[in-house]
Amino acid sequence: MILSDEALDQLFREARTHSAWQPKPVDDAVLKQLVELTLLGPTSANSSPARFVFVKSPSAKEKLRPALSAGNVDKTVAAPVTVILGMDMAFYEHLPKLFPHADARSWFAGNDKAIADTAFRNSTLQGGYLILAARALGLDAGPMSGFDAAKVDEAFFAGTTIRSNFLINLGYGDASKLFPRSPRFSFAEAAWVE
Repeated sequence: MILSDEALDQLFREARTHSAWQPKPVDDAVLKQLVELTLLGPTSANSSPARFVFVKSPSAKEKLRPALSAGNVDKTVAAPVTVILGMDMAFYEHLPKLFPHADARSWFAGNDKAIADTAFRNSTLQGGYLILAARALGLDAGPMSGFDAAKVDEAFFAGTTIRSNFLINLGYGDASKLFPRSPRFSFAEAAWVE
């Protein structure tokens, strides 16, 4: 079944990266549904390394503020929610549960490169799923990489095996503050068939 044009518009063609937000909260029930949908997306060996911190309260926003690049402070403080998309560097410890039909833990234990590559690649993939799930649930998203990861890790993940990957502001965007859509490559510029 192919999605309707309306659904494709909501997910891709009309969806935009938002930096300005309506003063409308995002309910925790929506965030729960968002994570449940995100976790259904495929990852290598069902590794699911992404971890999600939903920064909503003023005190949590202030805790995040020192880690933000100057250009990301105002939009992040104003966003109803900022997701810290983390990656669990000990994801492989959960593989006996998540991938029970093989000894997948042994593929990673003691192999720092495989752990780092898999955690980064698959948590990034899960971040993409989260953005699409957010759009499907009527939210807007503004992903960002302008932050000091070491500061985020110290503030939110100290004493854990989780490290930050990127941030996503979530809420109901203010479309009146959008810039025109930036150009995109054509098929011929970005792809080929062999």
